[in-house]
Amino acid sequence: MNAKHFREPTVEHAFAAFVRILGKGKSGSRSLSRAEAQQAFAMILRGEAQPVQVGAFLMLLRVKEETGAELAGFVEACRAQMTAPPALAVDLDWASYAGKKHQHPWYILAILLLVQAGYRIFIHGADGHTAGRLYTEQALRELALPVAGSWAEVETQLDTLGLSYLPLRAFCPGLHELVHLRPLLGLRSPVNTLTRMLNPLGAPCGIQSIFHPAYASLHQQADRLLGQPRALVFKGDSGEVEIKPTADTRLYLLEGDQQTELTLERRLDQRVADVSIPGVAPLRALWHGSLEDDYAREAVLGTTTAALLLLEPRLDMAAARERAASLWQARDPGRLARAGAG
Repeated sequence: MNAKHFREPTVEHAFAAFVRILGKGKSGSRSLSRAEAQQAFAMILRGEAQPVQVGAFLMLLRVKEETGAELAGFVEACRAQMTAPPALAVDLDWASYAGKKHQHPWYILAILLLVQAGYRIFIHGADGHTAGRLYTEQALRELALPVAGSWAEVETQLDTLGLSYLPLRAFCPGLHELVHLRPLLGLRSPVNTLTRMLNPLGAPCGIQSIFHPAYASLHQQADRLLGQPRALVFKGDSGEVEIKPTADTRLYLLEGDQQTELTLERRLDQRVADVSIPGVAPLRALWHGSLEDDYAREAVLGTTTAALLLLEPRLDMAAARERAASLWQARDPGRLARAGAG
């Protein structure tokens, strides 16, 4: 620390109490209550905590590992601070914060199939916080699919196109800044988890991806406390909401207080090589029928199947898969070309 910019505090800072709760040692530290978590994170978002305190707070949480109650409190603080959205009806909240590294973003085609089925889908995410990844905002722009800059644009896009993406920086800039601390801290923090649970428009269904299966229970605990009617969590490719067809995928469904675990079995046995640079040209080619790629098609169908299990509780695995296949066969080849119109 540069001594020229350091002033010795004369009184204890109000935020210090939260750092002390987390960092008082093995015998003295504890988790935050939901109310404490909400209060602490609200102070951070309002800029009332010093940068050194924010770093200490996030990394102490990382070492301790956050609880469902803490995550619920953090999300509530974010919802109170974010720009107020209009009363918009959406069917599915799609959190997209990881970016693709090893494969192309096939999940975007699954979103198009769901929109084709009549569902209104709101996507939110952040980009650029990890080098070498293709993020949803860039991919959507390159495909001329709707990216909004405000809630008014979201409303127009949902009404005319059935889907809309709004970047985190547009509705919760304080949280956006925290997401981009990763290069400074060298690690992911609880911020990367809580962003997936924001559900700004209060969609009845939320779909989330995790990097590690152990986080599934944590997501479900927080979603239950937040009163999320239905939610689906699974380990997706690169941390995005995308089924990996070369692996069995455990789907963790939450409906009210009821938790269900299903297994979406792998469709391909052989290993598939990573792509050198993720891009969107293969998505257009697959959608228009000029590319034959078993991995890509199965990633789209698997992701669509998982989402349908969430959106249509009456469907079992076989019926959801059949519905996904029917949507794929009936897809409009010109959909990508027309998506940006209006």
